[in-house]
Parts: sequence; structure tokens; C-alpha cells
Amino acid sequence: RHYLTEVHYLGSELSLSEQSRIGVALAMSRLPRLENSPDVGRVQFSLAYGDFTADMATHEDIRQAERRDLEASLKQVLPQGFADNDLLKDTVTLTRADGKEVKVFRARLGGEVKGAVFEVSARGYAGDVVALLGVDTAGVVQGVRVLKHQETPGLGDKIEVVKSKWVLDFDGKSFGNPPPEKWGVKKDGGVFDQFAGATITPRAVVKAVREGMEFYRDHKDEIYSKPADGGGKEH
Repeated sequence: RHYLTEVHYLGSELSLSEQSRIGVALAMSRLPRLENSPDVGRVQFSLAYGDFTADMATHEDIRQAERRDLEASLKQVLPQGFADNDLLKDTVTLTRADGKEVKVFRARLGGEVKGAVFEVSARGYAGDVVALLGVDTAGVVQGVRVLKHQETPGLGDKIEVVKSKWVLDFDGKSFGNPPPEKWGVKKDGGVFDQFAGATITPRAVVKAVREGMEFYRDHKDEIYSKPADGGGKEH
């Protein structure tokens, strides 16, 4: 049973999940010596249970981290003071014309609906570009932030707000300003700038946001009238 001492010694430097896995490895390396022992069954069960509970704890940590990241992203696409409800608890899931489901987070202030936030995406140069779009009830963009992409560092990654202010150009835009046919990069006759040496990436973001605006326009009534997912109470 020396593996217990070894794992305990390493414990201060390792996570719970790592401790558990090392414990399993050490114990399994000694199992041939224990195969005739009445304790072998208890050892195997205890180690398996420990690994399971460690993984569960790790997964919960990941879920909590993802929740915090999402909350932070939601706040970035809505002006300060725009909403006072918990957007994560006031969601509706709708289906687009292509069959893809879209989860919409509804923003409220004093119980009154003020706007909505949802993900949009389009194919970029190296993969899908996924962004979060915030829009008010009048259909005016409140903010756009890119969540995930695989674009070229130094070129396409200028869609990140920490790399350039380009994405802020969506703020205040609507389908009346500019009209839908102008929702493109300047190279395509639109109003949005492209990047030197990287037109595909900004074109993808503009396309994603434009399609998101079309989705919002076509489903606005349903977004605000449909009961919250899971029968959750709207706040």
C-alpha cells in the first residue's frame, strides 16, 4: 500500500484528477503482488471510485468556468446598465430555416424586454468564425464579439477586440443603417473595412452578423413571446 504515500507526497503539486490517475497507475503496477490478497477487490473498487469522483469534480470546474466566460461575453455585447436580469436563466431555443438550433438569451430591465443575444457563425479562412451578437428590440446592434476562430495570427485575428477595434464598427448598425445590401466589406460594395491581405476573415464576420440580423428580424416576435426554456422563470 505504499502507493498511498506516493500519491499523498505528490498531492500538493497535482490536481485531484491527476492524483487519482497516478494512484490508479501505481496501484495497478502492484496488483500482481496483491492478486492473492483478500484486499485486491477493495483496492480496485476504491481506486475506480476515486477516479470517477475526481473526473466529476473536474467536469464541474469546467462547467463553472464556461459559465463565467459566457457571462463575461454576454456583458461585452450589451451596454452597461442595459439589463438587470440573469440572461443565462432567460433563454429560448429556436430553429432556423436550415434546421440548426439557436439559443437566444433575452435581456430585461425591470422585467421589460430590452434585447437579445445569440451566437452567429460563418466559414472563415481556416475554419468557422463564431461570434456573439447583441441587439435591442428596435433591431439595433449593441455589440459583437468573436468567441472562436482559427484565423491567421497577425492578419485574420484582427477580428478580436483585443487586437483591433474593427469589430466595434457593428455597434449602432441596423438593417436601415446601412440597408441590407450594404452589409458587406468594401471590396464587395459594402460599408465595412477589410484587412490588408485578409479579406476572407472580415467578410465571414460580416456575413455571420448579417445572417444573425436576418434571423432576428424574422423571429423577433417568437424570441420575446416564447416561454423560457425548461419552464424556467423569466427574471
